[in-house]
Amino acid sequence: LSMENKNNVTEFILLGLTQDKTIAKVCFLLFLVLYATIIFGNLLIIITIKTSEQLDSPMYFFLSYLSFLDISYSTVTAPKLIYDLLVDKKTIPFVGCIAQLFMGHFFGCTEIFLLTVMAYDRCIAIHKPLHYTNIMNKHVCGWLVTASWVGAFVHSLVQALLAIQLPFCGPNEIDHYFCDVHPLLKLACTNTYVIGVIVVANSGLISLSCFVVLAVSYIVILVSLRTHSSKGRLRALSTCGSHVTVVILFFGPCIFIYMRPSTTFSADKMISVFYTIITPVLNPLIYTLRNEEVKNAMKKLWSRKM
Repeated sequence: LSMENKNNVTEFILLGLTQDKTIAKVCFLLFLVLYATIIFGNLLIIITIKTSEQLDSPMYFFLSYLSFLDISYSTVTAPKLIYDLLVDKKTIPFVGCIAQLFMGHFFGCTEIFLLTVMAYDRCIAIHKPLHYTNIMNKHVCGWLVTASWVGAFVHSLVQALLAIQLPFCGPNEIDHYFCDVHPLLKLACTNTYVIGVIVVANSGLISLSCFVVLAVSYIVILVSLRTHSSKGRLRALSTCGSHVTVVILFFGPCIFIYMRPSTTFSADKMISVFYTIITPVLNPLIYTLRNEEVKNAMKKLWSRKM
């Protein structure tokens, strides 16, 4: 059957975060400030790294891409969320819904892969410091970033194709503030068990496998630190501590959402806010407040501008 014959839904109605107008106005101001902070904070990190000669190591190369992904990932959902908090009827076209789903998974999955790459980078730097510059050269770093983009594209394409072929015959209300796979599966006019299993296998196993790689990397790091001086251990733990914090904040909610059967809970919306908006806000603070090199580079950048 063609899409026209099995799908009579041309748009979806998003129920959003809240139906209370007073709470919605408070949330509007809050998320507007948070989104502006995401843009400003992450742009500042990107500009600082690109203009500083001291921040030319692979760690900062990856960090600049992480900041770009934070901006992109939050932009997929935050502007629509902010706008919808001021309107009564929150609608999104069918094509727009699929596009939002694709872009959200694309940037989100790329960030998961990049965080895994960053853990591998720290593992090599601490476990094999004498060979670090040869192993993590610019060519290798470029290929790792490219592989992250390509892997995320394949993942998000599968998610979008799974969603676009589902039949929707009504109702068309999504109990969420953006389009995602689980809420769409709930509205489909067919048995979605098989597709739900594929979604878990696709999304959940990516999160889980990357988390395992991260865990192994940090076990190797902790074992390697036993041979370092106390000063070297403190510096390495400070750098790795920032990354571990970001990983926990981002991976925890993702695993909760995507490593379970195709069901939806009322708490899903608030948990999604955490990894789509809160974590991108916190990342610049986590990486700057715990990193003297970045803070010094920002001071030099500010003094030059003045």
